[in-house]
Amino acid sequence: MNDKISLNEASQAMRSALQETVRKNANLFLVQAVLMIITGVAAFAFPLVTSVALAAILGWLLLFSGIAQIITIIGATQVPHFWPQLISAALAAIIGFLFIRNPGTAVSTLALLMIVYFMVEGVSKIVFSLSIRPLGNWGWVLASGIIGLLIGAYLMSNPALSLVLLGFLVGAQLISEGVAIGVMAWRAKKD
Repeated sequence: MNDKISLNEASQAMRSALQETVRKNANLFLVQAVLMIITGVAAFAFPLVTSVALAAILGWLLLFSGIAQIITIIGATQVPHFWPQLISAALAAIIGFLFIRNPGTAVSTLALLMIVYFMVEGVSKIVFSLSIRPLGNWGWVLASGIIGLLIGAYLMSNPALSLVLLGFLVGAQLISEGVAIGVMAWRAKKD
């Protein structure tokens, strides 16, 4: 019972500190909100430019992710399904490098490269999840593999649309987050 009271008190203290921080910095949060909304509108207006920028960012993420996976897998050669996991990690690193090298060209081939990546990653995760099934949370790994396959299938059926849709989705996220931060800051400023 004492732990629950302490946890509730700690949670309330944290909420109060957060509210006070938002109140003190409401103007900065409002500036952030406006900038996010403007950026979101720009992403809507120029979805292909947004896709080029995302291709470059995604390239760095895939490169680092692939390298990190390779480093962790190399020491575990006895793990079941070592080779599919290694191939998946190497594919992530290679695709990341290609995206970084030429983001403009990456946009035109993004759908195809992502189809291959999501399909291989999906199959790899499904196989891996079935091999670790007695362990807890194996279902989450299975779900991530199935989601990867579904994303790959969607991109395969709509490669051109997916490039424009990507810019629109980023724009929608930026606008919605900007509005949420702006409303929060405005209310905090009025209180």
